[in-house]
Amino acid sequence: MRSLPDTANRLIDEFSRLPGIGKKTAQRLAFHIMKSKEDSANRLSEALIDVKTKVRRCSVCAGITEDDPCSICTDPKRDETMLCIVEEAPDIYAFERTNSFNGKYHVLGGVLSPLDGIGPDDLNFKSLMKRLQEGMEIVIATNPTVEGETTSLYLAKILSDLNVKVTRLARGLPVGGNLEYTDEATLIRAMEGRTLI
Repeated sequence: MRSLPDTANRLIDEFSRLPGIGKKTAQRLAFHIMKSKEDSANRLSEALIDVKTKVRRCSVCAGITEDDPCSICTDPKRDETMLCIVEEAPDIYAFERTNSFNGKYHVLGGVLSPLDGIGPDDLNFKSLMKRLQEGMEIVIATNPTVEGETTSLYLAKILSDLNVKVTRLARGLPVGGNLEYTDEATLIRAMEGRTLI
């Protein structure tokens, strides 16, 4: 926008670089900040600086934390015999919101993607192998994408020689979903993974 000051245009440009934020949303956010009180903008800028200076990767699970190791890795109430492998750190918090998993986590830092040049050496596999103990259950919780499935198969293969139980998240129909609008791959998975009631 030509008529806006350069600082406002810079702010709009920075907001529009964020994932899921288009030019219009970036403009709304910038105008909101411009009309808000100065202390509100200061709190936002402090939060941005703090998240970049205080948050780091956990040296054990590679999740995000301010204290290393993270609170999940140091929690004595967590089940040491269960390890959930996820693609990225935010995936941990999806599980934590459900309160359904009481084990520990391991973040791969992505998925195998030969087309993008991402191989096993580019992911957090070596530290995973160091964490494994005999008799553990390893829950592979990668996304149901081609790359996620490839990563899952690779993990299952390298873990098959070890004395660990390897499981995969179930696949199927979402609660509240409609069969008419469900894709074929999901229907196939749901049929294959059917259970007794």
